[in-house]
Amino acid sequence: MARVVVIGAGLGGLPAAYELRHVLPREHQITLISNQPKFTFVPSLPWVGLGLKSLDQIQLDLAKIVPQHGIEFIHAAVTAIDPKSRQMTMTDRTLDYDYAVIATGPELALDAIPGLGPEGGYTQSVCNPHHAVLAGAAWEKFLADPGPIVVGAAPGASCFGPAYEFAFLIHHLLKRKGLRSQVPITFITSEPYAGHLGIGGMANSRWLMRKFMAAREIELMENTAISHFEADAVHLADGRKIPSKYTMVLPPFRGPRFLREALGLTDTKGFVPVLPTYRHPDFESIYAVGVITQLKAAEQTSIPTGAPKVGLMSEEMALAVAHNIALELGVTSGDQLRPTLQAVCFADFGDTGALFLADPLLPDEAGHRHRALTYHGIWVAWMKAGFERYFLTKMRLGWTIPWFERWAFRAIGLPLVEPLPLPVEQNRPLTPTV
Repeated sequence: MARVVVIGAGLGGLPAAYELRHVLPREHQITLISNQPKFTFVPSLPWVGLGLKSLDQIQLDLAKIVPQHGIEFIHAAVTAIDPKSRQMTMTDRTLDYDYAVIATGPELALDAIPGLGPEGGYTQSVCNPHHAVLAGAAWEKFLADPGPIVVGAAPGASCFGPAYEFAFLIHHLLKRKGLRSQVPITFITSEPYAGHLGIGGMANSRWLMRKFMAAREIELMENTAISHFEADAVHLADGRKIPSKYTMVLPPFRGPRFLREALGLTDTKGFVPVLPTYRHPDFESIYAVGVITQLKAAEQTSIPTGAPKVGLMSEEMALAVAHNIALELGVTSGDQLRPTLQAVCFADFGDTGALFLADPLLPDEAGHRHRALTYHGIWVAWMKAGFERYFLTKMRLGWTIPWFERWAFRAIGLPLVEPLPLPVEQNRPLTPTV
């Protein structure tokens, strides 16, 4: 019998645990460890941050749903991991494992810029449930006494979509409340241009974001570095000062401390290097899924930017990792699999929405992808709301990507995973994050 431990129960970890349970016989034990008691559908946190949804509408109680699918659930924080001895430590116990799937998600690097973050700083974020709730409380307070707003992304940020979504939703809500004329909005991004998204742009994303900004009279500051924050202002690296009464700036990510402290496990930022199979290149018992995986940026930029890892990519990684572990345990046969790293993103802008499809996420050296599409319209906002309900239903039922969803993706030319016939030792690790 093998014990496979998944660390983290987010968009990558919970699907990974379900897929492992699906492909491995019951003689093998699946354990899911999470420092959070609930699963959160993170893409909906901008709605929570603006009071459009309550947190409980996008959460599931892990202790109720996970054990009924034949998975052991431990609500605890992992404080240390030793890949050589295949052992991890929690606050009150030590656990041995045969395989560990690291799916922790990121730690927010709030110390990267003075004044960053809602606790001990002057900015809001929608990167985790607690921060989204704090952002919502600050938003209600702001509405009673409005003033200038700054929304954006700090140097080193890698997930830009929620910033655009938040800015456009703010415009829509203020207009609906008759307050828009009282509130100048500034969008500050470390991207070389709006719509770059950390992936070198795609299709008409640059034109689309600029068009939306201009139509909403949002001042756009591209390729701009923030130096520090004060209670009523955002200070830029070039010395300019932007007044702000409500500031939502996405921070850079890094790996949790216990991963950074494990010798040889991560890069300097705490991200886990992986082979194309998503196994660690040096530790055969370690796999990784989701935001915590190492992924190179699309290009060098004058202000540091990272590459995002979106929800669909995390599910693709989960499918590949579960299959590859099953292959190693001898319970299945065939080739190893690798995720295709295609991305589909929905964004709600209030009176419209935008859908982005990148196949694959990052372009090749010549700047090309198989496909790069953008669509916009109110129907995209409706699709995002519908997908939220669908995904939460999947997590209740213990599904990762059911057969009909896989069939639909194949029908539009998105296979999610593909065979990797070469032995894993002959595959090089993915290029490190820059």
